[in-house]
Amino acid sequence: MVVEYFILILIGGASSILTFLLQIKFKQGPVRSSALVGVLAGLFVVIFPNLLSNYLTENIPLVCFGASFIGMVSSKVMSDYLLIGFSGIVFTIIYFNTSSYFNGFGGGLGSAACIALLVTLSIPVLRKKRSVSNGFLLLRRQMRSRMKKKNYK
Repeated sequence: MVVEYFILILIGGASSILTFLLQIKFKQGPVRSSALVGVLAGLFVVIFPNLLSNYLTENIPLVCFGASFIGMVSSKVMSDYLLIGFSGIVFTIIYFNTSSYFNGFGGGLGSAACIALLVTLSIPVLRKKRSVSNGFLLLRRQMRSRMKKKNYK
């Protein structure tokens, strides 16, 4: 089971990088790139059903398609392939821990991909203690001023 988790983690990182590569280098656009990665993963599982274990057969298309949402990010927001791959790995870890909670709900893969991308985008901010504390102070100041305005009205 540990080997299967490791394979899915690698596939999550690779599919997010592949989607970003298709989007940026081959000019396919974010939606087409994500769809192409999802279709390729689904076709692989359908064509070779006995090549992999049942667990991998069930989860590879979901991990590939969910991690491909990360590759849809604009190059203006994130352009480093390693960070996009890391974000795909974070998505896969979130998928392992929350897949039972999203059962029956639409948007679970997209929500997990958004959370993974936000975690990766916050790494540079968390490294700078000064900007984080200033940001929290500004947010707190804005919240207090809004609360005062509401109380007076």
